[in-house]
Amino acid sequence: DLLINLLNETKLIEKALGGDQSAFKELYEQHVDELFCFLSQFAKSTSQKEEWTQRAFIKAFSKLKQFSYKSSFKTWLFTIGLNEMRSDMRKKIHFENIEDNQIEFDDSEPIEDSDIWKKAKSAIRQLPPDRRVICLLHIAEDYSHAEIAEMIGITEGSSRTILHRAKQELRTLVSA
Repeated sequence: DLLINLLNETKLIEKALGGDQSAFKELYEQHVDELFCFLSQFAKSTSQKEEWTQRAFIKAFSKLKQFSYKSSFKTWLFTIGLNEMRSDMRKKIHFENIEDNQIEFDDSEPIEDSDIWKKAKSAIRQLPPDRRVICLLHIAEDYSHAEIAEMIGITEGSSRTILHRAKQELRTLVSA
């Protein structure tokens, strides 16, 4: 199933490179919700997460010829989305000064009503931005340390170290 999805994605990318608008649309539809949800963790408003998502897709499609198949299209797209978010943060506010209330969570899941979930959300909001990004990419989005390293421009070892520190900090914050 994974191989079939990868082959289908490769075909879509090739068609999109050839100018097939329906292939662009299908790639967009396959990835827009996941990218939007991920970027939501760092946005102050719905308009901000929509803007980052839109800019990521515009950049991805305009630079599609540069996609090298070294990673999945999703990983490449998330990298672009992260870079758009970081670029915007550098312009508007310093990356390290993200306010707790700038993170929104989708509270539609029943488990999220539990006290432990509320503590976990609060703890994640308190993590420094580098730890929060890596924690969410690894735990919530299931990216490997190698993929995270490629996305953010750090070493795989740094990703592991930062995640370890984030988990330690989360344990302390949740148990407090």
